[in-house]
Amino acid sequence: MQPWMVLVLWLVYLALSANFELRNVVLGLLIAGGITALVHPAPYRIEPQRVPAAVWAAVRYVFVVAKDVLEGGLQVARLTLDPKLPIHPAIIAIPSGTESEMATALSAHAITLSPGAMVMEIGDHGAMYTHTLDVTVPDEVYFEMQARRRDLLMEIASEP
Repeated sequence: MQPWMVLVLWLVYLALSANFELRNVVLGLLIAGGITALVHPAPYRIEPQRVPAAVWAAVRYVFVVAKDVLEGGLQVARLTLDPKLPIHPAIIAIPSGTESEMATALSAHAITLSPGAMVMEIGDHGAMYTHTLDVTVPDEVYFEMQARRRDLLMEIASEP
């Protein structure tokens, strides 16, 4: 069991519940221990010299996702406000480009956050089958957006 994970989850539980009665403190500790026992992550060493680069990549990732959400919202608004409603829905396969399941899952989450696209399934080799409202947008646009997300996620998680 990872004591640091139990501690972090316990502190998050206490912060969210804002109830410091003995019963609640013990319950939070039991919940944090149970979640840690279920998840039981592999030990991960944090390299102090990598923290600034990882934090900077995380900040850039948040801005990239926010930009994608804004652009997707404007595109969906344009499509829905057009009297002809020129949508051309389809399902496309976007390769994740990574072996990391976490990076693939986070990329799928970012795609689903963006209006006009939703990941419906992730294939065995990381292909994200995505429903899009407008298939007339070239596939390269989706591939470039995924490459940008993937590179930032790998920068956040990679070792020196």
